[in-house]
This record gives sequence, structure tokens and C-alpha cells, in this order.
Amino acid sequence: MTVVISMLRGVNLGNRNRVKMDALRALYASLKLRDPQTYIQSGNVIFETKEQDLARLAKRIGNGIERNFCFRCDVVVRTASELRSAIIRNPFAARPGIDPSKLLVTFLASAPAAEARERLLRIKTDPEELRIDGRELYTYYPNGIGCSKLQMAVIERALKISGTGRNWTSVTKMLEMAEKLESAH
Repeated sequence: MTVVISMLRGVNLGNRNRVKMDALRALYASLKLRDPQTYIQSGNVIFETKEQDLARLAKRIGNGIERNFCFRCDVVVRTASELRSAIIRNPFAARPGIDPSKLLVTFLASAPAAEARERLLRIKTDPEELRIDGRELYTYYPNGIGCSKLQMAVIERALKISGTGRNWTSVTKMLEMAEKLESAH
């Protein structure tokens, strides 16, 4: 069994795409995903699965959400080891004074091509800082995300890939939950 973290994009934002977490856990259980646990209300689900094809798994979850909740959303999945790697690769980790509440990790559906990465890095982002490593985009918002003029739509147009962002606190908490699930067996 592999521990997997799925992150749903655009769930429970305002009045759109509303899902109760108990209903989401029930959906995952109905998809034969073992011991689904949710973290906060934004569609983070940690579970175990025998499925090795993560793209097929994400599609299966997305189809289940559409069937049960009548909306379609992007589903981004990472194994516990991939999430652990994303945390280890945090390019801001060694820098003093970084406020973890102002660090966002965007988990991309796939790794962007070299030319897309170059387009992204040409975007004027001051005072925000962007770093990309594989399928993760790390963005530091020194003045807070709410004050930023940097729009996710601009980033996605440059990359031509969708993704979903989670703040650093959520990322580390999801790994903690995943590791607890791993150690239970």
C-alpha cells in the first residue's frame, strides 16, 4: 500500500464547489481508497491505495467528484515520499527570516517544459520570489498573499500547466498525517 495525498483545486472557495469533508471521505472510501483522512476544508485527502498509476488514480477521483458533487475540479496527487521530497527541496528553507505563513507551494499537474520554465522566470514578480523545482513551484510572498499582485492565472499561462497551491503549514501538516498513516502499518 502506498500513502497518497490528493489536493483538490478550487474546492470550498466562497460559494463555489462546496463539499463537506465527511462526504469527501465517504466518496474516497467508496472508491476503495483506504483510511481517507481530510485536512482542513480545502480538499486535502490523505489515504492508502494499491493503485500505482497516479494519473489514473487522479482521474478516477475527479470522475467520482463530478459524479457525486456535480462539478469538475483538478486533482493533484503526490505520494508521501514525493511530498517529503518537496519539503526537503524547499529553496527558502535555509534563508533566515522566512515567514512560513507567507510561503506557498503550488503542486503542478506535471513538470513544465524548459521553455515554459523560462517564460515563468521572466515574469516580473517583485517583491514576490518564485522558484521552481520539478513539479513544485515555491512562491514567497513577503507582504502576504492577500497583498500580492502576482496572479495564479499569469503563472499558469506561462507554464501551460494547472496546479493547486498550499501554504507551508498545510504542506508540513499533510506530510505529518501521511507519515502517521505510513507508520500505522
